[in-house]
Amino acid sequence: MIVRIMGEGQVRLADAALTELNELDNELLAAVEAGDEEGFRRTLGALLDSVRRLGEPLPDDALAPSELILPTADATLDEVRAMLKDDGLIPG
Repeated sequence: MIVRIMGEGQVRLADAALTELNELDNELLAAVEAGDEEGFRRTLGALLDSVRRLGEPLPDDALAPSELILPTADATLDEVRAMLKDDGLIPG
């Protein structure tokens, strides 16, 4: 799976990484729904850190379509709320 972090670039993630990312995505969804700014900020940071840690960065000149787009680390709660689907940012 190719994931783009807005403003940073793309990484290739193995499907096995989705379990960990979905757990963080569920926490992020709960924080957004509760309006919990502190929990939102902490969980968004953890989600992005996990993508960076588990993923393999693609070269800047790579032209691969992103299957998933994640917000920047400094995105607001409202910006992320607008990006959320029924099951969060990450399908599954």
